[in-house]
Amino acid sequence: MVLLSTPFAQLDLHRQPPRRDDPLQAFDAADEYLLNHLAEQGLPDNARILVLNDSFGALAASLADQGHVVSSGDSHLAALALNDNLQRNGRDGRVLFVPSSEPVKGPFDLVLIRIPKTLALLEEQLIRLHDQLAPGARVIAAAMIKHLPRAAGDLLERHIGSVQASLAVKKARLLFATPEPRERIASPYPTRYRLDDPALTLINHANVFCREGLDIGTRAFLPHLPTDLGNARVADLGCGNGVLAITSALTNPQAQYTLVDESYMAIQSAHENWRAALGDRPVTLRADDGLASQPARSLDVVLCNPPFHQQQVVGDFLAWRMFQQARAALDHQGELWIVGNRHLGYHLKLKRLFKRVEQVAATPKFVVLRAVEAN
Repeated sequence: MVLLSTPFAQLDLHRQPPRRDDPLQAFDAADEYLLNHLAEQGLPDNARILVLNDSFGALAASLADQGHVVSSGDSHLAALALNDNLQRNGRDGRVLFVPSSEPVKGPFDLVLIRIPKTLALLEEQLIRLHDQLAPGARVIAAAMIKHLPRAAGDLLERHIGSVQASLAVKKARLLFATPEPRERIASPYPTRYRLDDPALTLINHANVFCREGLDIGTRAFLPHLPTDLGNARVADLGCGNGVLAITSALTNPQAQYTLVDESYMAIQSAHENWRAALGDRPVTLRADDGLASQPARSLDVVLCNPPFHQQQVVGDFLAWRMFQQARAALDHQGELWIVGNRHLGYHLKLKRLFKRVEQVAATPKFVVLRAVEAN
């Protein structure tokens, strides 16, 4: 066990999703640097504190006894981690979590920001802070230096005020933004792009993967989606803006669809896109830990373009977990359809879970695979 030890608390923190013998910590040197700085500077009594993009709850859980703490971000896994870590450390109910698809309500005396991987999300969050800062508020951003682009400081300066960078400590850095009068800037989000086949205009909120256009994996997948599904129960696992499910639904009018993603902005985008394309046709949409809450044998088909990273950590752990969840949720002779990079070798992994795995299509970079019948 590795505890996060700061002047505020000693906390036993775990990552989400849970992983046996996880080699990664639920906090890093940037969290420690920021918390130690706050302890040195002191906090006002009953401060209203906003924490943005707290990956696993390290900041919010540490400060839970220091004021009125609101945590907001776009990751449902982060929300699960926060709640789990608050409970694990006897701090239940002391932090309010607000999904990024909903506005936060200030005024806030202190805003703490972990710089997200997607700078569009940071920009949208900073735009929303307009008129949400109390007089004399402090805004501090933190990141590991290798994940701190210059553009992050530029965004803070544009939307908050002048920025001063700290010295580096353990390869982490803090950015101090001094709130200054700024004209309200209209958000450029959501963005939209157009598909020709099928003819769709897709809405994409700030943190949606490939916000400016269809990603090449999905482009390889679309022509090979299963047809003649009848009234099959279909899930789009990791749905993003919903393009796979919507395209499938247009050619399978009787099928029943569930769209799941761990990004609140993805679900928000998918909901708006579904309504634009399919009107009032029934659908289930939810932010979730994949298919973790899906009843066993409740699906006939799962469509999936799995991610190969969690935040800045690259690997196939999340994809493997999705495959396992799909196997558990699929009915007898149910089918998992995926697209993946050739070099990831997903067919070998799928053969450990399913009796039959076949290649449906291929491009120089991607393969479309169909896996049938759980082992």
